[in-house]
Amino acid sequence: MHKFIGPVGLAGLIATHAIAEPTKVDFPNDAMIAELEHYTTVTRGDITEYMYTSAEALAAIRSGAEVPDGTQVILQDWREGEVYRLFVMQKGPDWGQDYDEATRTDDWQFQWYWPDGSINEAENTERCRSCHMSRADRSYMFTYNDARRFE
Repeated sequence: MHKFIGPVGLAGLIATHAIAEPTKVDFPNDAMIAELEHYTTVTRGDITEYMYTSAEALAAIRSGAEVPDGTQVILQDWREGEVYRLFVMQKGPDWGQDYDEATRTDDWQFQWYWPDGSINEAENTERCRSCHMSRADRSYMFTYNDARRFE
């Protein structure tokens, strides 16, 4: 059975499949990731996600302080024994000004990358911001408590 979507519903579907928006997020190459702390691993079926951030960010989270500008939180998505893609959230000074207040995640911005450093254009970073907004009390991180407990 097919459901009639109608013109307004179709526009909404098209909007959710928008290509990645430009952001200020830097691609984390292997050397950059090697300097970060692997603070937790999340497994979703056949997908393993390694989470990384800096020692400074982890110390700030443990002490209840603000995560410093320049921090990256990296989700490295592994499938079939190799890196499939990377999701990066990065915080920068006044980066929130790039968005209206209703869609702002403080000064965090988001980007999906392929392992070669190119932007994964199929991912909708607006959707990422929207979802992470629900974690405002946890520095916009879904793995905040894992970071807080990391030793």
